[in-house]
Amino acid sequence: MGARKEKKEDANSGFYKNTVNLPSTNFSQRANAVKTEPEIQKFWADSKTYEKLSSENPREVYSLHDGPPYANGDIHMGHALNKVLKDFINRYQLLQGKKATLIPGWDCHGLPIELKVLQSLKSKERKDLTPSALRKKAKEFALKTIESQKASFQRLGVWASWDTPYLTLNPEYEAAQIEVFGKMFLEGYIYRGKKPVHWSPSSRTALAEAELEYPDEHISRSIYAAFSIVDADKSKNELVKKHSDALSVAVWTTTPWTLPANRAVAVNPAIVYALVELEGRVLIVAKDLVEAVGHKLEKDLVVIGEVTGNDLAGLHYEHPIQDGLKCKILIGGDYITTESGTGLVHTAPGHGQEDYIVGMREGLEIFSPVDNAGRFTDEFCEGSFAGLSVLDEGNQAIIDHVSKRDVLLLEEKYNHKYPYDWRTKKPTIFRATEQWFASVEGFRDQALEAVRGVQWTPEAGEKRIFNMIEGRNDWCISRQRTWGVPIPVFYDGDGEPVLNQQIISRVAELFREHGSDIWWELEAEDLLPEQYRGEGLQKGMDTMDVWFDSGSSWNAVTKQSPEMTFPADVYLEGSDQHRGWFQSSLLTSVATEGQAPYKKVLTHGFVLDQNGLKMSKSVGNVVDPLKLVNGGNNQKTEPAYGADVLRLWVSSVDYSGDVLVGPEIIKTVSDSYRKIRNTLRYIVSNVNDYDPRTGMSFDELPVLDKYMLRRLATIAEDMEAAYETSSFVRLYQGLMRFATVDLSNFYLDIAKDRLYISGTDDYRRRSCQKVLYHLLEILTRSIAPILPHTAEDLGETLYLRNVPWKTSSSVFEAGWIQPEPSWSHEDPETDAAMELFRRVRTDVNKCLDAARNAKRIGSGLAAKVSLSVADDAVIEALQKFNPSSGEGNTVDELCYYLLVSEVNLSKDMAVADGAEFSLVGEESGVHVGVDVASGNKCDRCWVYSEQVGKSENHPLLCDRCEEVMTNIGVTSQPVPELAQ
Repeated sequence: MGARKEKKEDANSGFYKNTVNLPSTNFSQRANAVKTEPEIQKFWADSKTYEKLSSENPREVYSLHDGPPYANGDIHMGHALNKVLKDFINRYQLLQGKKATLIPGWDCHGLPIELKVLQSLKSKERKDLTPSALRKKAKEFALKTIESQKASFQRLGVWASWDTPYLTLNPEYEAAQIEVFGKMFLEGYIYRGKKPVHWSPSSRTALAEAELEYPDEHISRSIYAAFSIVDADKSKNELVKKHSDALSVAVWTTTPWTLPANRAVAVNPAIVYALVELEGRVLIVAKDLVEAVGHKLEKDLVVIGEVTGNDLAGLHYEHPIQDGLKCKILIGGDYITTESGTGLVHTAPGHGQEDYIVGMREGLEIFSPVDNAGRFTDEFCEGSFAGLSVLDEGNQAIIDHVSKRDVLLLEEKYNHKYPYDWRTKKPTIFRATEQWFASVEGFRDQALEAVRGVQWTPEAGEKRIFNMIEGRNDWCISRQRTWGVPIPVFYDGDGEPVLNQQIISRVAELFREHGSDIWWELEAEDLLPEQYRGEGLQKGMDTMDVWFDSGSSWNAVTKQSPEMTFPADVYLEGSDQHRGWFQSSLLTSVATEGQAPYKKVLTHGFVLDQNGLKMSKSVGNVVDPLKLVNGGNNQKTEPAYGADVLRLWVSSVDYSGDVLVGPEIIKTVSDSYRKIRNTLRYIVSNVNDYDPRTGMSFDELPVLDKYMLRRLATIAEDMEAAYETSSFVRLYQGLMRFATVDLSNFYLDIAKDRLYISGTDDYRRRSCQKVLYHLLEILTRSIAPILPHTAEDLGETLYLRNVPWKTSSSVFEAGWIQPEPSWSHEDPETDAAMELFRRVRTDVNKCLDAARNAKRIGSGLAAKVSLSVADDAVIEALQKFNPSSGEGNTVDELCYYLLVSEVNLSKDMAVADGAEFSLVGEESGVHVGVDVASGNKCDRCWVYSEQVGKSENHPLLCDRCEEVMTNIGVTSQPVPELAQ
């Protein structure tokens, strides 16, 4: 048999193409996002869509509290991820009829802004700069940055109250912050004391734990040293007494520069210590570390006896730096282990947290001879080390000094994590200074209980913040900078702080009226309540930690704004905020209100490049969100994808961990976006003449359409569940699977014949249009939070027709839509049959491809398919979709499902196996055969039929299309020459 020949066209061929129902829509194939998205955003702004919904929706307030980004530069991909995730949530809540408002915030104070201002000035300008002038310039810089970031977020399609943001520099906000501080002070949770804190010599200020980072590549110059015991002869232990002339304690430290502040050596009473001989010395080392220390020193250490920590406590040794100073060996704590070092710990209460605790318990001097710049002062060794940087030449000088004094045993490089200033990227030090602290100990248990009452997503977030709060020290909240909210304290002539309810209320009132600049503009006398004037009090000049600023936002925003609730429904920020904003907000709220400021906390990871590397300008792998949206200078290499593609990327990643982005990833997401858009375009283009008010009921629909509506109900339920749990990657995957597998590859592929070839009002066409219309209704709403511009564009196209939601100016005003209850009625028998058919269809398509590759057929309509089935249950299920000619509904028939001209169903395996092309289905197990179809090709529907050529009036048509022509009154056509 020859290959199927196409019939030659004559003057009459092609006439019938004008009778086909071709798709028609104004919804363009290309998004043209650079032009269309700003137009849609202007439409929202002009019609005040967000404002109306967030204030007039019928349901309750939904409170998502925005964590304030720092106002010191352009937005990056982390900002984009964060704000778009929040927009997903709020837009969904608005569709659900809730009053969802996002009050955007900005963190405006702090060192980075202050430094940027100072860096922009010339040397003389910096020298002449007054605090008030600096604050003015810092405020101008912050406000300018905020306007830039605001415009960027708006371009991403983020809905928020952009005209009324909260700024930590606003007077009302600063007053609310002072109220939080004041309440904590009056409760006894805030105090002033001299304690070792993380100090940044590069920034010249104290830092909170959240302002530190710990790079892996830091290398310290560690030393092993021997401190000579001076009173071993008075020991009650005979072994110690025996070796009193040569006895020394061996210590190890990674910070030699702290040795001038040494005031004790601490031991653990639970550790057994060994006395070992080393070149005329007898060293005391933990027994379990003798071998390790010997290896380090490259010596064989001979153990000559053992003692306990208690045997050593109370002895004194000669200070390794300061002549004439004798220090004590004392009992430390569990922090002394045998994991590293020597098992004896050099203790400098002015330079370490555990050291400080032990020092306070034992009454040791809190000595810290280091200034704000990280240089030694002249408080020891007659100032011979004064001015030397402790992290540089000062460290070397101390090593040299102990070496000359025969104290040094070994120096070596030590690679470990070490705290760096997250802003300057330079090492910090521990240094005791007079600072203001928030004592977490006073409400720690209450804070931990509050953590347990919050819903954390991912769940691991609960353990992370719980452990941080359980083990954290007091919070240093004072900073030695100008650009910030001042700590509202005054000092008397003895330097003692003066602060009470009257002063706090007075300062809060002044800040609310004038802003915190007033602190620098007025003298102390004018800032104080009248009853305290004339007492010679001086105002303090410390400012608050910026985490206290942002950590007070619950009081300034969620408690004060009628659009919000306290506690907020949800906080959503990066996972680093467990030690930042989440924690500072929790601590201030629990300390003053007795509860957490949020009910639920969502966290996302960091944005890395497509290779999983941290983005860096120096590396050149930074992805600019606005370039993705608007395109770069070279549109070929940096095309404009639009905001919806970026938003689709956000939905496509599992944000619970770190996420990747880059050119190849965005290109893939863009392809997914085109798939979604073109699927929706195809659907809307085929309902242009459909009026849903005249549609048929669910029970009147063909089996295929009922099945599809059941699938739609399932996917709608899945997408709603994904929104409810903020599982956007699940939503994205479900949407793409539905659009590709259920729609493009199955239902819409089958639907073309019904939509194009049927009469305009035929049952088989209108039933399909009903399904398409419901697909549009639900999918438009379902994608709206993710792809708002696309949904609005699609909605605008739909508004041109008479639809139930025509009175809504926006798809978001139309609200969420639920599938009709009848769609969810279970029909397991039919669903099983349809799933079987879909497997059969996959196998048939493989066989058709084989015939097509052999150039025996073109389209599937040129084929006849034989299906041979041995299983009675399977053939019975398929037989329902293979009625005798004229007995079916012209929808639920295998030939229409498979898009072929004829289907032969048989129990005889030889029928399929004897076809020109055959296979045994891998999916269904059915034997499939494909032959070239008999008959001639219908000029209108392209089906091959023996009926083509037999009609006198329409010889080019099959009997089905002839009936359509008769119904629409088309005149007969001359008989053409048929292909031979």
